[in-house]
Amino acid sequence: MKSSVIVFPGSNCDRDIAVALEKMQFKNKMVWHKETSLPKSDLIVIPGGFSYGDYLRSGAIAGKSLIISEVIKAANSGCLILGICNGFQILTETGLLKGTLLRNKNLKFINKDVNIKVLNNKSKFTSKYKLNQVLKINIAHNEGNYFTNEKHLTELNTERLIAFKYCDKNGNINENSNPNGAIDNIAGIFNSKKNILGMMPHPERMIDNMISNTDGVNLFSSLLN
Repeated sequence: MKSSVIVFPGSNCDRDIAVALEKMQFKNKMVWHKETSLPKSDLIVIPGGFSYGDYLRSGAIAGKSLIISEVIKAANSGCLILGICNGFQILTETGLLKGTLLRNKNLKFINKDVNIKVLNNKSKFTSKYKLNQVLKINIAHNEGNYFTNEKHLTELNTERLIAFKYCDKNGNINENSNPNGAIDNIAGIFNSKKNILGMMPHPERMIDNMISNTDGVNLFSSLLN
């Protein structure tokens, strides 16, 4: 399976995701943001980091970069798109995903391992997980507070477009298990066709028991499957 990772000035998780993809046997290429064409790709990843230093707002400048027009074309043709952390923010800036990411409720940067629950395992990103499985995944963000309007929130719930929600280790979804204030504890969402996933937690950091755990592995094995 062929993958491409988009790299912006300020990206700092591009190599992490490349290592994860290559470990899972993807044939990966790194694509600089000034490129005007994409390699043939089954999966395009927009990685975490602080693209353009998060000036204006997170993802705003990256969302207007040259390569993004090609990412949008690929997404609209059905290519799989994964946006992680800043990548999620960029996807909302492009309009490929609805909603926005606001400052964390405590107005502080958060870097820690949290629990998330798998809300939908009927997708190309999550098929190897069990429904309602609880994962421990790292987060590292300042603007992870997902927000959208009531109409779209209803759509997300009724069409099962919520991939993950923040929860406690027992799977309870409540205010105490919400690290950033995200509406409805949302940690990741799909678009209506489910070929695009945006998520704040970093699955690429959870692929090796030596340094963390392997709770992120099944996201990549789901894609390969």
